[in-house]
Amino acid sequence: MSDKRPTLVFLLMEDWFFASHFWERGLAAQKAGWRVVLVSRRNQAAAEIEASGIEFHAADLDRTRLNPFKELAFSLWLARLYRRLQPDVAHHVALKPIIFGGIAAKLARVPAVVNAPVGLGFVYSSEKLLAKILKPLVTLGLRVTMSPKHGVAIFENPDDLNAMVEGGMVHKSRTRLIRGAGVDVTRFTPTPEPEGPIRIALAARMIREKGILDFVAAARLLKGKAEFWLAGAPDLSNPNPVTEAELRGWEAEGLVKWLGPVKDMAGLLRQTHIFTLPSTYREGLPKAVLEAMAAGLPVVATNIPGCREAVIDHETGLLVPPRNPTALADALGKVIADPALRASLGAAGRQRVLDNFSDAIVCEKTMDIYETLRKGLS
Repeated sequence: MSDKRPTLVFLLMEDWFFASHFWERGLAAQKAGWRVVLVSRRNQAAAEIEASGIEFHAADLDRTRLNPFKELAFSLWLARLYRRLQPDVAHHVALKPIIFGGIAAKLARVPAVVNAPVGLGFVYSSEKLLAKILKPLVTLGLRVTMSPKHGVAIFENPDDLNAMVEGGMVHKSRTRLIRGAGVDVTRFTPTPEPEGPIRIALAARMIREKGILDFVAAARLLKGKAEFWLAGAPDLSNPNPVTEAELRGWEAEGLVKWLGPVKDMAGLLRQTHIFTLPSTYREGLPKAVLEAMAAGLPVVATNIPGCREAVIDHETGLLVPPRNPTALADALGKVIADPALRASLGAAGRQRVLDNFSDAIVCEKTMDIYETLRKGLS
């Protein structure tokens, strides 16, 4: 007996990114009667995702691979998989899945496609030679795949939306703005400040673009005034990883405490007074910042796309110029020294998440898009 449910297929690079940013939307689609499938690399989260009733297909995806023949071979493999799965909607997340998933969707005649860049990242932010070489090729690929006849592109912030429209990569009529991946506001809740010294946390992949070096430089400038905690693992498949040796070296200097990967982010935030993300590249809408705001923490972040969509300067946090550790240290110093400021920024941040960034809001808006596409009303 065939499955009569509508089918939604997610295509992402990594299973752990689905678990952290898209699982709630997958579960919402399940609850609404959809068959939900994830195609990604098999890593640490696949078994748990499958246990939730979401089908999983392991894919030969590699963020660092630049061989066009292997990428086209992947598109052909994915097209065959799509023909078997017969998705009503395919949801492609990040630039490489958008391009090569888009080719597969065209070959397999997938009825509707949702594209989600989730930030423009390395290719559109870095001044490195590799990024400059890749940028025109990626732009061409996006122009071909970002605006399918039956589909939309979801952006997490207006800066990225406008940049892609102005760059001719997507038609404005095909764009939607859904701010972030959603936050579980019942899990991330305010608690009284912890006892002991002021603790400042940065939770992210350990890559240079997340502002790790600026965080360490600020810790050096503020040494003795606060503890600086880093949470996250080195991402060795990224072009600019922060290595374990570097992290251990900073620990040995007494500058930071490196926690490694942290699964219980809510628990970490309960031990923290201030959250910071001094990112230097274009974020989508950083979920760690939104979780910290939901937990009632003041946030110090850089004034870049994504961060400035989350943080309202001097209302829910402080914004500083990117690549400026002195400005970062000055802003953190102000928040360290002023408990009343911490309380007011934290309370306003919590309210901003409740009003704009909760799981419920994001899931409802995304499900509206799926249902509209399925019914052919877009």
